[in-house]
Amino acid sequence: MNAVQNATVTAMKLEGVSKLYGPVVALDNVSFELRKGEFLTMLGPSGSGKTTSLRAIAGFIQPTSGRLSIDGRDMTFVPPQKRNIGMMFQDYALFPHMTVLANVGYPLETRGIKRTEREKRSMEMLEIVGLAHCAQRYPKEMSGGQQQRVALARALVFKPDIVLLDEPMAALDKKLRGQMQIEIMHITRQVGATVVSVTHDQEEALVMSDRIAIFKEGRLEQLGTPHELYLQPRSEFVADFIGEANLLRGDVRSTGEGVFVEGNGWMASLPKSDPRYATLSKVQKACVVLRPERICLAPAGPLSPNSAEGVIEDKIYLGVEYRLVVRMSDGGKVNLRSRDVASVAAMSAGDRICMTWTVDDIVVIGA
Repeated sequence: MNAVQNATVTAMKLEGVSKLYGPVVALDNVSFELRKGEFLTMLGPSGSGKTTSLRAIAGFIQPTSGRLSIDGRDMTFVPPQKRNIGMMFQDYALFPHMTVLANVGYPLETRGIKRTEREKRSMEMLEIVGLAHCAQRYPKEMSGGQQQRVALARALVFKPDIVLLDEPMAALDKKLRGQMQIEIMHITRQVGATVVSVTHDQEEALVMSDRIAIFKEGRLEQLGTPHELYLQPRSEFVADFIGEANLLRGDVRSTGEGVFVEGNGWMASLPKSDPRYATLSKVQKACVVLRPERICLAPAGPLSPNSAEGVIEDKIYLGVEYRLVVRMSDGGKVNLRSRDVASVAAMSAGDRICMTWTVDDIVVIGA
């Protein structure tokens, strides 16, 4: 089956899954589908419900209510060992007394696969993760990144229905995390694995995922591709959690020409032809989401629609661009990034500037 066909096949489905611990609601009516061959990341702050969801999928906990199915079969109360799920733990959980080859082959051994076939399949998987030359080493003789690839090979070797990754980069330093994000993404796609990963690292989720499920206080806040979540957040929480965003909260004023969201020293406008007009014209307050890289600099002048004015508070040189922190009249701050290095280099802290954007650059969320 090719990737296009896989995109329409459901590998797993959660329907109204909730988990209560006494009065504490760890999961609140969570529903979503996972597609065959998809890499889905559950992202959110501590206590948001992402790890509880992962444990429910693995079978380590049973939902208080709701249903979980894998390949169309109800798995809600099926024990973990009968779910055909591979899992890579945060600490890798490699057996220190076993060689790398034996570690990778362990899931096959528990399934009654004979030694010759077991070693053949384990070596094939070690070839895929680039560690065939380390087959007879022990985990203590491997680097952190190598141990991670061994753990991934072990999770993939028996061709599970789903592979679960629990904070897969947590034990690695920043530079190695960046390298391993790409490696894990390539390895899982090479073998056609269906993956659910848990992380609190936004960059990790954006780099590795086909789709991201953002959790907040036990609820699924939004599910979508990295592109959709970044450009079309449905709530202030999602806008603020994915990437860097300026959240400008102001009053809504509707006219025959369009709708205006205004604050002290800034104004955003949408024409009446904009599909968002109908919704926003019915509210009194709204939040304008403005990404730092979408802001342009202009000479200071009278305030006009889709512009703001303020005073440069900080100017930070980042090589290919400058980051400016601008304080507006109401005391709020706006972060912007500009690659017009020559122009910004001539500016100084304390200079008054005007910032502009287009209608397409903003997301407006009604209060």
